[in-house]
Amino acid sequence: MAGHSKFKNIMHRKGRADGARSKLFSKLSREITVAAKMGLPDPAMNARLRLAVNNAKSESLPKDVIDRAIKKASGGDAESYDEIRYEGFGPGGVGVIVEVLTDNRNRSASTVRSTFTKCGGNLGETGSVSFMWDHVGQITYDAKAGSEDKVMEAAIEAGADDVESDEDGHVIYTAFEQLSEVAAALEAALGPAQSTKFAWKPKALTPLSGDAVATLMKLIDTLEDDDDVQNVYSNADISAEDLEKLAG
Repeated sequence: MAGHSKFKNIMHRKGRADGARSKLFSKLSREITVAAKMGLPDPAMNARLRLAVNNAKSESLPKDVIDRAIKKASGGDAESYDEIRYEGFGPGGVGVIVEVLTDNRNRSASTVRSTFTKCGGNLGETGSVSFMWDHVGQITYDAKAGSEDKVMEAAIEAGADDVESDEDGHVIYTAFEQLSEVAAALEAALGPAQSTKFAWKPKALTPLSGDAVATLMKLIDTLEDDDDVQNVYSNADISAEDLEKLAG
C-alpha cells in the first residue's frame, strides 16, 4: 500500500444537461454491447460485462436499456466495434490518451487527429505517451462511503495498491489483473462503488498554467463530445488558482 498520494489528475466531469446525458448513455450502452459480444452475455460469467453493467447502473442507465444492449450483442445486425487507443501531446507538452470504440477506424483517426491539431496538440504513435502511465484498475466511491481512514483500511484489507481521498470522494487503485477481486472485497466492506473500471494513471505530472489550461480543456471537451470516444486521460498538473480562473 503506497498510502495516500497527493496526485492530482484532471477529473473533468461534464454537466448533466440532456445532451451530455444522452451521449453518456450511448457510450455506456456501446461498452455493454462490446463486452457482451466478446464473452458470454451473462454478467455473472463475464467480468468485463459485469463492470460495464455496474457502471451503467451507477449512472442510472435504465434496466431495459441495459438489457437491450446485451441482447444486441447476439443479434445478427450488431455492429462490429474496434477498440483503439490514440496517444498524443496537448498544449505545453501534456500527455493525452484517448480510448475509442468505433465502427469506422478511418473516421475516428481523422477526427482525433484533427481535434489534436485544432487544439494546440499533435497526435503521436502508439506508445509515444502510454509509457508514462500505469494501466491500473480504478474504483471510485463518493465521500458518503466513509472517512479517509475507513476507506484506507478497507482498501488495505481488499489488497488495493493506493488510495486518494479528498472532499469529493475516494479513488482506489489496484493492479490491472486484480480489479474484479479487489472490487468485490470493497463492495462487501463499503457497498456498491460509484464506478469500477480500467484506467490510465500517470507516473508523473506535467505542469500547465495560463492560457494553455483553457486550450487543454477545449481539447478534452471536444474529444469527449465525439460519440466514438469512451475515455480521455491527461497528465496535466494544474494549480487550483488556474482551475478557478477557468471556472470563473
